[in-house]
Amino acid sequence: MKLRTFRIGGVHPEENKLTDDAVTQVAALPKQAIFPLSQHIGAPAKPVVKKGDKVKVGTMIAEAGGFVSAPVYSSVSGTVFKIDTVFDATGYRQPVIIINVEGDEWEETIDRSDKLETLSAHPELTPEEIVERIKVAGVTGMGGAGFPTFIKLCPPPTAKAECVIINGVECEPYITSDYRLMLEHADEILVGLELLMKASKVTKGYIGIEENKPAAIKLLTEKTAGNPDIEIVPLAQKYPQGGEKQLVDAVIRRQVPAPPAIPVNVGAIVQNVGTAYAVYQAVMKRKPLFERYTTVTGKKLKNPGNYLVRMGTPMRDLIDVCGGMPEGDNKVLAGGPMMGKALNNIDVPVCKGTNSITVLTDDDAKRKTPQPCIRCAKCVSACPMGLEPYLLATASSLHDWDRVEKEDITSCIECGSCQFTCPAHRPMLDNIRLGKSTVMGIIRARNAKK
Repeated sequence: MKLRTFRIGGVHPEENKLTDDAVTQVAALPKQAIFPLSQHIGAPAKPVVKKGDKVKVGTMIAEAGGFVSAPVYSSVSGTVFKIDTVFDATGYRQPVIIINVEGDEWEETIDRSDKLETLSAHPELTPEEIVERIKVAGVTGMGGAGFPTFIKLCPPPTAKAECVIINGVECEPYITSDYRLMLEHADEILVGLELLMKASKVTKGYIGIEENKPAAIKLLTEKTAGNPDIEIVPLAQKYPQGGEKQLVDAVIRRQVPAPPAIPVNVGAIVQNVGTAYAVYQAVMKRKPLFERYTTVTGKKLKNPGNYLVRMGTPMRDLIDVCGGMPEGDNKVLAGGPMMGKALNNIDVPVCKGTNSITVLTDDDAKRKTPQPCIRCAKCVSACPMGLEPYLLATASSLHDWDRVEKEDITSCIECGSCQFTCPAHRPMLDNIRLGKSTVMGIIRARNAKK
């Protein structure tokens, strides 16, 4: 088997795929569901319900707040308790809609049958109709970025899509939700890819999967045998293979230039495997995005597993199902250990981008004491974007915003490879994130003046 990979940088963290054999279970409904209105990149959604309103599963509770935005749908049936602000997974106050759960009554427009709908059986679906259904259903990138999916399917006039690449890499340690999704819903994912290809008006599709998922590679290869339009691409195991720019390089050997360039500028539209599944459900089943596959994992959790979770479910509920918080010093992450965000409150809800809840315990939960930089340049070798992380981190800590902008800090994908490989344990990613967000704010303000 010939394996492809990206050409610049990369690291090899310990896999810790503790739940790769754990068949997905359906998580219980919460007693109260919390729906943040910013589950996507762009403007927050705007509430269309008020306190006391009755809703069903699949009822729109907030409409898109702008072009780069997405609607939010209730994952439960019950009564709107209140519209409020609460702390989110990042520690900032965000507007939310809170619903008291009363039963499980679904909107009648949602097709809840298990019948597989194929694209060939629905010739009436035009590219425009597919995009509209995806937009209305509130589908966003399911890998964590939260970019509204319909926007990727409508590239600017200066760019032309040539292929769709499905990201089935899941290179982040611990997480297995996408892997289980591929094993359990391969047919639906392939129809989702076909829908994305038709919406993008391209005739070639790829699914990139790392070599540590041989069962998924085998299954999808068998299901696409005889279909020259879709290619399953086995990839060498290397982090961050799942970064869209790294995936484009690995699959079609094209490198995406620095921002504002995006993958479609080199002919590729990249979507997560979970997004392909959500697209199938949105277009073929008229099902809005209100639930997702999520891994709940940790070395000392009693019963780690994979769950189909209704959005709005507090993360505490899922941790309790897995045996509760382990004894010792714990750090809970929304996501994996490389790019996940540490939580200061486990009552925050599962959202569209929550692919994992990772509980690190004792030594894994503690940061080592940072030491002075020893000028080893390991961070430079590891950076998949070809940057100089030691310089960006130092200049950011000194608030030298002109310098970090000049050194192309906006190209950083925040993968954490630099911090992972640093023998001095310097908090490089923390400083770089600060510098990147500050510089992007400066750029936006500068452009607004123009």
